Amino acid sequence: MKKSTVLATLLPLVAADSDAANPQIRVAFHGDDGMVVSWNTFDRVPRPSVFWGRSKEHLTNIASSAVSVTYPTSTTYNNHVLIQGLRPDTTYYYIPAQLNEDTCYEPFNFTTSRRVGDKTPFSVAVVADLGTMGSEGLSTSAGKGVSSNNILKPGEKNTIDSLISSMPGYEFLWHVGDIAYADYWLKEEIQGFLPNTTVEEGYKVYESILNDFYNEMMPVTASRAYMVGPGNHEANCDNGGTTDKTHNITYDLSICMPGQTNFTGFKNHFRMPSDVSRGTGNFWYSWNSGMAHFIQLDTETDLGHGFIGPDEIGGTEGEGASPVNSKMNAQVNWLEADLKAVDRKLTPWIIVGGHRPWYLSYQNVTGTICWSCKDVFEPLFLKYDVDLVLSGHAHIYERQAPIAEGKIDPKELNNPSSPWYITNGAAGHYDGLDTLQSPRQQFSRFSLDTNNATYGWSKLTFHNATHLTHEFVASNNNTVLDSATLYKDHKC
Repeated sequence: MKKSTVLATLLPLVAADSDAANPQIRVAFHGDDGMVVSWNTFDRVPRPSVFWGRSKEHLTNIASSAVSVTYPTSTTYNNHVLIQGLRPDTTYYYIPAQLNEDTCYEPFNFTTSRRVGDKTPFSVAVVADLGTMGSEGLSTSAGKGVSSNNILKPGEKNTIDSLISSMPGYEFLWHVGDIAYADYWLKEEIQGFLPNTTVEEGYKVYESILNDFYNEMMPVTASRAYMVGPGNHEANCDNGGTTDKTHNITYDLSICMPGQTNFTGFKNHFRMPSDVSRGTGNFWYSWNSGMAHFIQLDTETDLGHGFIGPDEIGGTEGEGASPVNSKMNAQVNWLEADLKAVDRKLTPWIIVGGHRPWYLSYQNVTGTICWSCKDVFEPLFLKYDVDLVLSGHAHIYERQAPIAEGKIDPKELNNPSSPWYITNGAAGHYDGLDTLQSPRQQFSRFSLDTNNATYGWSKLTFHNATHLTHEFVASNNNTVLDSATLYKDHKC
């Protein structure tokens, strides 16, 4: 028996429910002197506006835009406003003009990126594969088939809890793909975790999980720049081909709603600084902060063979969305130009994030390892002396040695000429962690998987122009389970 449910092309916006009442405020860096403030409303806002100033008592400035966008089946509109003319490394207070009138909000605050070349030590937080927590995601229980190692213990802190409590220790949050796991709604339903839902109204469950995640994240994202990149759960409908073995039903791709496919929700919800770094939308872009140059890559589409066209990738673009570049080798050409332009005297560190790894102790039976990513990106990383490459996708943690073309750099972390690779997809989502192969690959230096039953996130600390420390922070108690420091003899 095969069941194929086709949703209407244009479904009306469903009535707002109480779990979406939070405005999901998030901010993002925009060059050296700007911040984008984004938030969600139930209705379209003709002119989204933000009041801002140097103190919460004097919000005497106003920034506005015409960007209030949505897509079919979404329960909210995404509003985006750019504030420009800001000073580097400076705290500002702000409040969007159009918030829920039934709630009294105190002004929020953000701190702009550090001046390029500033050698003051600083830290950043990095996550990948982070989903919603609680009744619609990672919890103390799960559906059928989920390992007991992959649920939370009663009272255990989750990764979002840990990020919130650790906020004084990092300056911004970088999420390198797989955000919210809202497309797990069907899997959760089939496994009995969400019992009172129907396939026909799956779009409501999908949007509810998205809203739940962004609500939970707002304590961080309203005051720390939230820089994001695309993962496979933003790119496609992960439930395509999902089978309900109990009822002998296979669901095909027609069950997917607009927000769940072709990056549509991802494109509408965020505004990354691709316009100032000459990148493309929320897909690939770069930014600077202090002594580091950060690059977000797209491992899902343009891997040297051309970017899929606007009609395929766009879904519903929405007013004000960034244009899609469909030229051959668009990302590769951009990456080389971006790397070539880095002034290593000002920003000696180059850190790259992309969702899929290519060095990993993992049996590649499900396409987890991205060999095409390696073929396209690694030559440029070696040519331009990239220092650190961060990834997720596999729901594990593995710190590797510096590697070039499959060979371990003999200098290890003592001034290697090869990039240092770290995969950390252990932030946590509905069905938890994966298993690494045993024995580990020769390049593996420290690892955690489902057998350790530990969720966590990465913390990068830039001490100076020559020393960078990576730490794995356990979410359950904020302790550091792994720490390693890279030394690079940067001439600056």
